[in-house]
Parts: sequence; structure tokens; C-alpha cells
Amino acid sequence: MAFITPVSGGSQPVFATDVLNGPVAQGANIAAQGPVNFAGPKYDFFTVTANASVAAQGGVNQYVANVIQAVQQTATVAIFQVASNATSLSFAVYPAGAYTTATFVAAVQTANTASIGVPTGNVTSTASFTNLA
Repeated sequence: MAFITPVSGGSQPVFATDVLNGPVAQGANIAAQGPVNFAGPKYDFFTVTANASVAAQGGVNQYVANVIQAVQQTATVAIFQVASNATSLSFAVYPAGAYTTATFVAAVQTANTASIGVPTGNVTSTASFTNLA
């Protein structure tokens, strides 16, 4: 049986999807490098913490839908999740750089209601998502 010695591949990404810096050298340490996302573009991550539970606010024209719609005026929401504490909402949005923490909270605050809102200090530029499978 014929065998062709591979000269590329392995754990290195074939395409530099997020940066245009070429392939990683064969002997390079790939530990603690950024994740490779073949499914799409680079994301920015944000977590907002509401001042009340949003557990029952997932319907049409309710708080969570209004927050997503407000954010999508400038960027696309690729991933979102309401945390089990029912007050934290995590977002992955693109394009990267579309929002800063300050502009993200300003967008989210347009969805504030009399009973639910996000105070200015309750936004971080990180997010965590829980796999429920």
C-alpha cells in the first residue's frame, strides 16, 4: 500500500481564520494559544447582570428578547445564555470591536424597563457559557 508522508496538518489550523500571520512553525509550543474557531469570525464576549430575575422574560417583546434586539443594532449575537442565577446574561458578538464595555452597556440599557434593568457597572468584557448536554 502506498503512503504519502504528510507535510502539513496535525493540530495546527489549516486556515488562519482570525489573524493573518501564517502557519505556526512545526516545533512551536501551541499550549495556551487562542482557540481556533472554524465555525465563524472572532467574537467579543460580554456578561451583563440585571437587577432582577429574567427567568420568565424570554418571550416576544420581553426583556431578554429586547436586549438581544438592542445589541443587534450594531453587532450580531452569535451565542447568548441566561445563567442559572437568572440575572446574568452572557453574550458572544461579532464583529470583534463593534462594542466596548461602555457602548455595550449603553445598548443593553435601552431595553431597561421599570422593573428590570442593568446598572452601568454590571457589565464585564468576559463571558462564560455552560454546556447542558
